[in-house]
Amino acid sequence: MTQHPTQSPQFFLTAPSPCPYIDGQFERKVFTHLVGDRAPELNDLLTQGGFRRSQNIAYRPACEHCRACVSVRILADEFHPTRNMRRVIKRNSDLIGALHQAEPSTEQFSLFRTYLDSRHRRGGMSEMTVLDYAMMVEDTHVNSKVIEYRKRGPDSFITGKGVGELLAVALTDQMADGLSMVYSYFNPELEDRSLGTFMILDHIFRARAAGLPHVYLGYWVNGSRKMNYKVRFAPQEHLGPKGWERFQADPE
Repeated sequence: MTQHPTQSPQFFLTAPSPCPYIDGQFERKVFTHLVGDRAPELNDLLTQGGFRRSQNIAYRPACEHCRACVSVRILADEFHPTRNMRRVIKRNSDLIGALHQAEPSTEQFSLFRTYLDSRHRRGGMSEMTVLDYAMMVEDTHVNSKVIEYRKRGPDSFITGKGVGELLAVALTDQMADGLSMVYSYFNPELEDRSLGTFMILDHIFRARAAGLPHVYLGYWVNGSRKMNYKVRFAPQEHLGPKGWERFQADPE
């Protein structure tokens, strides 16, 4: 009898660990490996089902007593920037984002370390080495890209590249139905530029230009101050028991 390899991914469950978002809670994750020729297709399917990618792993929360983590995606075609967002776009009109293959560089890592040391000194990524960073970027079997943001140069409209100091970086997956922002970081000293907001806006415009309906932002936790920014990009959908549904943020 001929043996045929299984096409179905195998899923695993992590042991409980302290939740990084809600004090006193413990998190568990279900995960599978994204490897082989079917990895891009599987990544699309799992992302649409609420999973996130980290290197060649796709995971999602599977906590026993909590459902606070909610998958969020922006509806790119319907999005209209707020007045404040338009100011952010204008403030960063001197920047250009150049699309590259998912390859790490020493310049990227230097900015990455500066960002972590300023914003996430006690986070789970705080001890990452240059080798860890290289794995985060290049250990992928899906269509991953790096977008580097620099100031425009005199020939930027010809080359599509900026010049000068690296100000921000986004690691992004290109999927059949949108862009998934895997991880992004920026120069923390340039607070007036709101570079985190600018990168999300840039991804929305990139998705729209490519005819892709969604920008996936990962998880939002209601009540977590560090995640409040995600619900400002409307309209958006949240993944719930009935599937993806429009979300209406409470008025501030």
